[in-house]
Amino acid sequence: MRGMLFKSTAQFLTTAALAGALSMLPAAPQSDNTKNNKGDQPTADQAKNSTTDRDLMQKIRQSIMDDKSLSTYAHNIKIIAQDGKVTLKGPVRSDDEKTAIVSKATEVAGAANVTDELTVKAEGSDKSSQQ
Repeated sequence: MRGMLFKSTAQFLTTAALAGALSMLPAAPQSDNTKNNKGDQPTADQAKNSTTDRDLMQKIRQSIMDDKSLSTYAHNIKIIAQDGKVTLKGPVRSDDEKTAIVSKATEVAGAANVTDELTVKAEGSDKSSQQ
């Protein structure tokens, strides 16, 4: 019985020490593009609700999601359609991703109907932009 209590106490102390150490670690920066989304262009939640615009956004999003070579950033860009005009917003990891996304949107909506507001952010550059 006594050995069992000691083992339990040791486990408690180890757990408490680990919890204390973890609480001292800095919090991970959150991916928040709120600052990037401010401006005179509408955001995705403000897009008109016409069937044509929804279909346009859905086709472009599906084309982007089907391309598994794109980063998570690229998969999460904002696609806004109003009256057949498409605006692409948000960060991507490279010029190649930017080109690929604009190309996919152009195939669906036409070159004259796509506005590219994508930004290229290299790996690790998002820590400084979070402040």
